[in-house]
Amino acid sequence: MANEDLSQLKIDKTTDIYRPQRRRKMIYMAAGVCFIVLLGVFYIKGVFTPAVQVEAANVTQVYPSQTFTLLNASGYVVAQRKAAVASKVTGRLISITVEEGSRVRKGEVIARLENDDVTALRDQADANLRAAGYNLEQSKAELHDATVSFNRNKGLVKQGFISKAENDVSEARFNKAVAAVAAAEAAIKANAAGLQNARVSLEYTLIRAPFDAVVLTKNADVGDIVSPLSAAANAKAAVVTIADMDSLQVEVDVSESNLQQVKKGQPCEIQLDAFPDSRFRGMVHMIVPTADRTKATVMVKIRFMDKDNRILPEMSAKVAFLSREVREDEKKPRTALNPAAIVDRNGKKSVYLIKENRVVETVVTLGEKLGDTVEVLSGVKAGDRIVLKPLEKIRNGSRIKIAEK
Repeated sequence: MANEDLSQLKIDKTTDIYRPQRRRKMIYMAAGVCFIVLLGVFYIKGVFTPAVQVEAANVTQVYPSQTFTLLNASGYVVAQRKAAVASKVTGRLISITVEEGSRVRKGEVIARLENDDVTALRDQADANLRAAGYNLEQSKAELHDATVSFNRNKGLVKQGFISKAENDVSEARFNKAVAAVAAAEAAIKANAAGLQNARVSLEYTLIRAPFDAVVLTKNADVGDIVSPLSAAANAKAAVVTIADMDSLQVEVDVSESNLQQVKKGQPCEIQLDAFPDSRFRGMVHMIVPTADRTKATVMVKIRFMDKDNRILPEMSAKVAFLSREVREDEKKPRTALNPAAIVDRNGKKSVYLIKENRVVETVVTLGEKLGDTVEVLSGVKAGDRIVLKPLEKIRNGSRIKIAEK
């Protein structure tokens, strides 16, 4: 049996012999090819190329007025009519009808003080005036009767029907009635003045707006003691602070050495820090005729030419003093860049747009020159970063390193 089993053993020569060494060789060759391809890709992408150090600049928005600006100054928006509204008498605040931001009209009641005592005095003065009026009517009636009697007795005494003494009595009565009428008329004037005084005192308990304005701050509330001079402990002087928004102007300090470039009526352009993308038309309203010796400056006031509800007192402002008025087509900002960033290749103007640590060559369409910059109509937008003064060795896709200033 053992011999039979051994005779059946054969080697199948039709099957390939497994050769591990050949497979390893093929794997090594494939890995080598991949490595070479990867090196080529890295080379094409500039991984092994050193980064080029460049300067960067931003594409900005430029207003055409910047090209004919003579002088720039900074300051604040100030209300030329501003008031701390207070009461003329001391009293407890029982009502206040406004808050911050409320618009008030001239004469409008802003707040009320307790006035029961003053109201009573007014009513008393009114009653006294009416009583004086009744007394005047009575005096006039007495004067009429005395006049008739006196005139009658004058005729009778001439005819001898009555004695001279009786006539003298009627004359005295007449004179007394005349004096009584004069006294009654004087009492009416005195009581009328007293009533007017009571009414004025009552009016003092009503706090009114002195002019059309907007409430800036509310300094007191119901229950507070209001005093004209705030002399009492815990008393409030001003109930509210108001400002006339039509009187807003920008006040800036101009150096004495630059004052010759400013004149009354000169056109200006105002920029508020709160609205950096807006420009407001202005005009020099006044050059204050005194200098600040500590700063060697002169205050200049600029009036807003157009009303805008966004403008508020105490806002920070920058003023550009212009050599001429801004035309209608110059009111909108334009996209501009530094001319040193432009390269001219094959008759096309282009810039190198910075994308992370590489540059992308971008064709741009240019417009007119705006001062030290040039307008760009297409290709880039405001806020983009571009290479300033690009070197000859820079190409599309080149790695860069921005130089620190």
